[in-house]
Amino acid sequence: MSTANFYPIGTAGKAWGPAELDQWRACQVRQRSYADEVLGRIERLRSRFDVSSYGEMAYAEERFPLQAIRSRHWQSSLPTVLVTGGVHGYETSGVHGALRFVDEQAESYAGRVNLLLAPCVSPWAYERIQRWNFDAIDPNRSFRADSPAQESAALMRLVAPLRGQFAAHIDLHETTDSDASEYLPAVAARDGQPFEPHSIPDGFYLVDDSANPQPAFQQAIIEAVQQVTHIAPADEHGGIIGSPLVAQGVIHYAMKMLGLCAGITDARYTSTTEVYPDSPRATPEQCIAAQVAAVVAVMDFVCKTGL
Repeated sequence: MSTANFYPIGTAGKAWGPAELDQWRACQVRQRSYADEVLGRIERLRSRFDVSSYGEMAYAEERFPLQAIRSRHWQSSLPTVLVTGGVHGYETSGVHGALRFVDEQAESYAGRVNLLLAPCVSPWAYERIQRWNFDAIDPNRSFRADSPAQESAALMRLVAPLRGQFAAHIDLHETTDSDASEYLPAVAARDGQPFEPHSIPDGFYLVDDSANPQPAFQQAIIEAVQQVTHIAPADEHGGIIGSPLVAQGVIHYAMKMLGLCAGITDARYTSTTEVYPDSPRATPEQCIAAQVAAVVAVMDFVCKTGL
């Protein structure tokens, strides 16, 4: 199959070089404002939570401050939960689900759980509704030593001083139709590989860690979310996105080996959410509400188990 058949940039069988990267960058158009939609909302939370900078992303002439939200009156004796959103900037409900949880739910856990929340890990990509960063790198395959992604490296620096203190980490994502129409063709073209399409799951699902599976934790999240939106069924092969189902709406990935965000804390309980905003059975509002329900389930689970 020639590259022209599935992506307009590059040559079949040849990985991108600087010229192709420049061509791809020229196609990325700013479509929304990180300052208005994310930083503005964080600013309004300062009276109730501690807000801190954990770095700045610099791409060409653009600068993006990275901000995290923490529980006020942090207590080292309490279990800590990390919530991350917007690792892939185009996955809108993760960003706004994280922010809505803080605004509407987080204070009810004061004195029981410490919360650290990074609502928009990839602001350049958020503005362009893009999965990759400025360098055509997927941040969610880049959480590793000497990371090539500024976004991933910055978040790892934020988390490093607290390693060993986290009870749980939930990373909020979406699976969209653009994964099939844009991202998978783009990654194949970028890497000079054949394009292999796959179906998009219709509904919410979770990714657990194959090296540290926690079925009761995943089930608690599924039970909470199915009150808000539908859970993705298995495809015709009995799985989801090429992985076998291990429980309703749950698959396994090797989080650390793949460089996934959900593998950065050494927490006992970890999960990556995936909602499907393009489903005819769901709305963008339901997707945000599903992310909030997932975070609430994590916080309740940690409180109940007393970790």
